[in-house]
Amino acid sequence: MSSRRKIIPYNPKLKLLARELRNTSIKAEIILWTKLKGKQYFGYDFHRQKPIDNYILDFFCHELMLGIEVDGYSHELVEVYKKDVIKEKKMIELGIFVLRFTDNQVLKDTFNVLLAIEDYIKTYEANTPNPSQDRN
Repeated sequence: MSSRRKIIPYNPKLKLLARELRNTSIKAEIILWTKLKGKQYFGYDFHRQKPIDNYILDFFCHELMLGIEVDGYSHELVEVYKKDVIKEKKMIELGIFVLRFTDNQVLKDTFNVLLAIEDYIKTYEANTPNPSQDRN
């Protein structure tokens, strides 16, 4: 891989909404953020409520091309689920892999949620010729 980062499109109109979402995060997002922020998780830089294309991902790491979604109960509704499928399809088109967790998983089983993220990171690093080249 080259050391140049892939440019990911986003809708500038979503910046204000993303800021509002950061200020009104649900408890599960706050718990996960305390583990991911400040490059403390394997040295990777995660962003919270990141606009990507016409969507906002709960968490995003550009170096890993990884999005993380924390879904509340509303995501069990058919209409919301259908929107999630379309959103995830767009992320895949952009080369972004999405890990999806329920807020209940994050609240009650944070350890295994972090293990799933760690598994993704280890797989990414094993399959990337020189992952440190994409960092910094």
